[in-house]
Amino acid sequence: MKRKTESLEPNDPRARLHRLGLFGLIARWPEVAEQPWIGQLLDIEESEHKKRSLDRRLRNAKIGAFKPMDRFDWSWPAKIDRQAVEELFNLSFVDEAENAIFVGPNGTGKSMILKNIAYHAIVRGHTVRFTTASDMLADLAAQDSPSALARRMRRWAMPKVLCIDEVGYLSYSPRYADLLFEIVTRRHDAEKPVLVTTNKAFNEWNEVFPHAACTVTLVDRLIHRSEIIEIEGASYRLKEAKERKAAKAKSRTEKSSHTHHDSSSTHPKPNRR
Repeated sequence: MKRKTESLEPNDPRARLHRLGLFGLIARWPEVAEQPWIGQLLDIEESEHKKRSLDRRLRNAKIGAFKPMDRFDWSWPAKIDRQAVEELFNLSFVDEAENAIFVGPNGTGKSMILKNIAYHAIVRGHTVRFTTASDMLADLAAQDSPSALARRMRRWAMPKVLCIDEVGYLSYSPRYADLLFEIVTRRHDAEKPVLVTTNKAFNEWNEVFPHAACTVTLVDRLIHRSEIIEIEGASYRLKEAKERKAAKAKSRTEKSSHTHHDSSSTHPKPNRR
């Protein structure tokens, strides 16, 4: 069957049936080939197949909630290469196996950008996995046998795009550094990109992995074939928190003023003689 379908044009109904796994119809093709409903059936099945595939990839990616990029305030960071960020959305880094590393202080939009790129890659048909560094490394370290660790390593190495958020927010033991190095190396050798956010400059990663012998090699392997995007500025989350606090204070003041006004207007005036 494989040899037959290889010789067919991609849009040939039999090739479409084979991609959908509708082998019963393939076996009875001489009987159904001229049926008027076959084209509509294929369209319906392909549409549902694409929807289920997208739903499955989104579920497996574990991106979580995020704000869309049209809500990103490009004027807020003191420094950001907007063109470099927007070019990542054409996903050429996937085919070129080029990593992307976002470096900047907390609250400057690194995770927001990373989640949007991950979502965009999923919509375009790629398999993606999103995780924090602490979750991934804890998952690997929890494996209680070499075989279990090997299976879990393959799982993290498998997606076409791996997004690791929040490298640098915690300090890790040398064992965790070795595990991250192994993941980065496997993906490097398989030509699969890794996207990372970190609040630490690379010369500070020895604080993230103190006493680890592989830190320099890890950074070197990660930045080889990579786009490094530095973001500078104050925390946008802190800005939003201050704005919410000010809005609530204003609302409370206005409510208090209205309550006082209503109380004064309903209070009986004393009779004067």
